[in-house]
Amino acid sequence: MTTMHHIALKQPGEPHQMIMVEGECPVPKAGEVLIKVAAFGVNRPDILQRMGAYPPPPGASPILGLEAAGEIVALGEGVSSWSISDKVCCLCNGGAYAEYVAVPANQCLPIPKGLNLVEAASLPETYFTVWSNVFMTGQLKEGDVFLVHGGSSGIGVAAIQLAKVFGAQVIVTAGTDEKCRFCEALGADLAINYRTQNFVDACKEYLGKKRVDIILDMVGGDYIQGNIDIAAMDGRIINIAYLNGAQANVNFTMVMIKRLIITGSTLRPRSSQEKASIAEQLQTQVWPKIESKMIKPVVTKIYPWQDIIGAHERLESGQHIGKIIMEIK
Repeated sequence: MTTMHHIALKQPGEPHQMIMVEGECPVPKAGEVLIKVAAFGVNRPDILQRMGAYPPPPGASPILGLEAAGEIVALGEGVSSWSISDKVCCLCNGGAYAEYVAVPANQCLPIPKGLNLVEAASLPETYFTVWSNVFMTGQLKEGDVFLVHGGSSGIGVAAIQLAKVFGAQVIVTAGTDEKCRFCEALGADLAINYRTQNFVDACKEYLGKKRVDIILDMVGGDYIQGNIDIAAMDGRIINIAYLNGAQANVNFTMVMIKRLIITGSTLRPRSSQEKASIAEQLQTQVWPKIESKMIKPVVTKIYPWQDIIGAHERLESGQHIGKIIMEIK
């Protein structure tokens, strides 16, 4: 295990800049485990890093990839929470597009009973993101009205299921009628096709006098003002991406009148301690619901990892529903 294959970037740019190469296998540092990767997820932050717009934090692997599942094959100094041959899924600080990845031990979670490694690889990035933003920051509670933009994305399908299982009323936006019906089948109470309907008007028509307590937005642009318009008193608006742009002309009067909280976050630069806290809560609060089949992973397509270019092209096309997973064979 001195060398391994991994996917490298010739230079920042389009998907064809990714190539398979042979390089040095990582050695787990104190507090880390080395995982033989069976499968890994493809996420939008990977696209940003591939294009040179999302550099890894100091000390992180320059190799792409933020989540994986596989078998622990080596333990760093001081690790007692895991054993050799344990099967885990993990949130990586980078490096998942490889045969082996070194990960802080406290960012690993057991494979939920009933799931295979491919399904488990679809969980960490999205569930860490949704749990930390919607539940830890947004403080979602039973009876809240929750709106998630991009309901058919990996983030969206996790957010729908988590919010429903914890008793919220769920509204989503999505780009086709097919995606809207899929979101409703997952549990969304209302799915709005944003290409044919204005989401603010559709929410007001559906909710009557009620408004939205928590909004999870990865779109930005003109949605920023729309979110303010539809938010309830003391509403929480959480931004995690800006696919339509990070700048908007916004009237902040209603932010004051409604006492809104507008916040945002990125997951990758958070400390290992923060990620460990999220992992702990996921294992106690969410993993049992996955094991009881109240929540299910949604994997739209499994690619052999040699076809990483095709996987990135599909993710960028926006045609997928749920997660895209690469399998190493």
